Amino acid sequence: MSEEKTTPTPTATRRQVATARAFAKAHGTPVRAVVEPIGRSGARVMLVGNDGALGDVVVPSVEIGTALIDAVDDVEKATWDSDTVGATVIGPGHRRRMGRSLLRG
Repeated sequence: MSEEKTTPTPTATRRQVATARAFAKAHGTPVRAVVEPIGRSGARVMLVGNDGALGDVVVPSVEIGTALIDAVDDVEKATWDSDTVGATVIGPGHRRRMGRSLLRG
């Protein structure tokens, strides 16, 4: 007799879902979400709010990142296309922090 092995469906934790929901509430909907692998650490779900703010949630895998997007209303899967990039707003404070890191060398 052959037993079928089922793979559990990846799910996001309550904390990850709560973080994405809080971001959506704070920065407006719809929220665009881009899932990017980050090596052994898993994946990063980059969130772009309706106001252009950036946020992220780190998850153990790309599959869990996709499950996170599916679990939160008003969060839609996106790619780094021109629409998503154009929707981001990077303020002067963030630019200064980025510039300082380049100067440290």
